Amino acid sequence: MSTYILLLNWNGWKDTIECLESIFRNVPAETRVIVCDNESTDGSLERIQAWANGNMNVLVPVEHHFKALSWPPIPKPIRYRIYERDEAERGGDSYDEAKLVLIRTGGNLGFAGGNNVGLRYFLSREDSDYIWLLNNDTVIAPGALDALLIRMSERPDAGICGSTLLRYDVPEQVQARGGGWYCKWIGLPWHLGQLGRAGDRVDVGRIERRMNYVVGASLFVSRSMLEKVGLMCEDYFLFFEDTDWSLRIRGRFALAYAIESRVYHKVGRSIGTSSLPSRKSYICDYYNMRNRLLFTRRYFPAVLPSIYFSLMIAMLIRALCCKWERVRLIWQIITGQKVNPCHPVR
Repeated sequence: MSTYILLLNWNGWKDTIECLESIFRNVPAETRVIVCDNESTDGSLERIQAWANGNMNVLVPVEHHFKALSWPPIPKPIRYRIYERDEAERGGDSYDEAKLVLIRTGGNLGFAGGNNVGLRYFLSREDSDYIWLLNNDTVIAPGALDALLIRMSERPDAGICGSTLLRYDVPEQVQARGGGWYCKWIGLPWHLGQLGRAGDRVDVGRIERRMNYVVGASLFVSRSMLEKVGLMCEDYFLFFEDTDWSLRIRGRFALAYAIESRVYHKVGRSIGTSSLPSRKSYICDYYNMRNRLLFTRRYFPAVLPSIYFSLMIAMLIRALCCKWERVRLIWQIITGQKVNPCHPVR
């Protein structure tokens, strides 16, 4: 039985092609890959088709330490099929055996909305027990998929399994070991292992006991979990979908960590995320702040005063950085005013 891998693309064809090269050279031949495109405006689908036809190669600097994961190019053409959203969500052509499935979602549906289109395609096909949601700005190491399958077989109670996420630009630095711990009092997550090194000794069982979410850059999920818990919540648009999903499965499925599944992530490239407030993009700040309130209202309403206080602290930090448009943004979120996340208010 095959395994599915799902990528979401939005104006990121270069990253997506590099990711696809690493996937097709490092997974079993029967693996099927889905790329959902959230109505990109940079010609992403056309370029991905050109790559699949053998008319475009991945662009990786000669001296880059991960060039071997995506170069030389795998043999082309790769058989692919293009679907519109409605047809894809019905499972497409039941006789279709294309290795690469390209789906036009019909709009910028956000992280959950775009991925959910691919998940509905997967659920309608009924020919696999697992699907791997993988950020398009990643490359995978050899054996990454096998390690996830092995860990899920070792943990039949698990519904979601995470990978060892390493930073693409600093490959020995850990972004997260599978997942992390979400603190409801301040509304912020802490990725487990994020200050560590790739070669550090790790107790996998201890990590699995501590983590209460799996990081969204690599989410290996079972069909059983999807059928019993449902798809990702689309209310957030960006951020908190992984935490929401992980919380919803609590009591029915466990969270697992496949330590040997190594995924290299270009952290923050797509939407300007950063641990430093001065470097966060406007859209990152908006959805981070907005969704802290949304998530807390939904699951931990008793601690809302604490979250409002933490947002006031965030507003003060932006003021110290002279980010006055961010100060106004956070104030508008706190007071419930309507905000356009794509356009800073002057």
